[in-house]
Amino acid sequence: MTVAIADPVLSTWIVAGAVLLALIASARARRESGLFSQRLTQEVKGFAILAIIFSHTGYFLVTDHQFLFPLSILAGVGVNIFLFLSGFGLTMSALARERKPVEFYLHHLPRLFIPLWITLGIFLALDFFVLDLSYGWQYIAQSLAGFFPHADLYTDIDSPLWYLTLALFYYIVFPLFFSTKRPWLSAILVYAVSELAFRLAGHALDAVAHLYAVHLFAFPLGMMFAWLLRTPSPVARVLACAGELGAVARYCLLAALAVPACYFAYFSGVGDTVLHEQTASLVVVALVVLIFMIKRTDFGVLYVFGLYSYEIYLLHWPLLYRYDILYARAPAWLATILYLFVFIALAYTLRHLSNFLIRPIIQK
Repeated sequence: MTVAIADPVLSTWIVAGAVLLALIASARARRESGLFSQRLTQEVKGFAILAIIFSHTGYFLVTDHQFLFPLSILAGVGVNIFLFLSGFGLTMSALARERKPVEFYLHHLPRLFIPLWITLGIFLALDFFVLDLSYGWQYIAQSLAGFFPHADLYTDIDSPLWYLTLALFYYIVFPLFFSTKRPWLSAILVYAVSELAFRLAGHALDAVAHLYAVHLFAFPLGMMFAWLLRTPSPVARVLACAGELGAVARYCLLAALAVPACYFAYFSGVGDTVLHEQTASLVVVALVVLIFMIKRTDFGVLYVFGLYSYEIYLLHWPLLYRYDILYARAPAWLATILYLFVFIALAYTLRHLSNFLIRPIIQK
């Protein structure tokens, strides 16, 4: 149920202050070298999942949209970051070790499906026994298969999972079209196939058509970025030079990147044309990635949230909307902070349970 809160602006300042203190407390000098290390990608994922949580809370859980603004305006950017990093990560992994499609699926798909099945099983049981809610067998079968053609925040079992259908599609087509000799061409083919599949789906995806249209380009863009970093391209050389700047020049550059990032995040084009919204979102994604690449400080709190971002994504909305126990009993700022700890604890448990079940499959 939606929640009415008191003092939304003050509560937002307290949450923002707590997040800032957590960033400062967990800040350390960068430990890994390289233009875009694995730790950096986890930090960017942490930024993305926090953006999604704050957006879903500020715009869909509470009645006053002043709460968590402007932390709440980056949900679309967060989804595009996840897709961008998926394309980037799969391409970097494929360039390091080429796998046949069957081997690729056995390695990656259990990591998507096992946590999904555990989460859906828990929420299906809770909905039935606690809330007396039930779903049709076709709906359940589609959900277990990773097909979510609807994204109703208030009636679907876990509406943010529309994203998983798109991500799963990319995971399926990636090994079929990827070439280690021409990664750039692979990115173009994956985008073309996704556009074709989206159009052929017709009315089956009407309920999520706008969401897919806005986010189709991020995964292939991540593939292209991985190719640029792995080759002696002008982009890679410029980024390497930017990473060697002195402290003053680096801070000036970070500020120069942050200004347009804030501008395009605020003037996001939501409600305008798909092209406008998609372009603004991808510009912010690019600027956020550049900021993380140029900074010389690791933020442990972002790394932790990034490490468990997938599990948090699976869990967060049903807990906030249907099973809320904190916003109904505590000040909004305290409930928000406590939920972040709850999400990490539950995601940690889900990760270890999933790994226990995945390990025999991966080892075969």
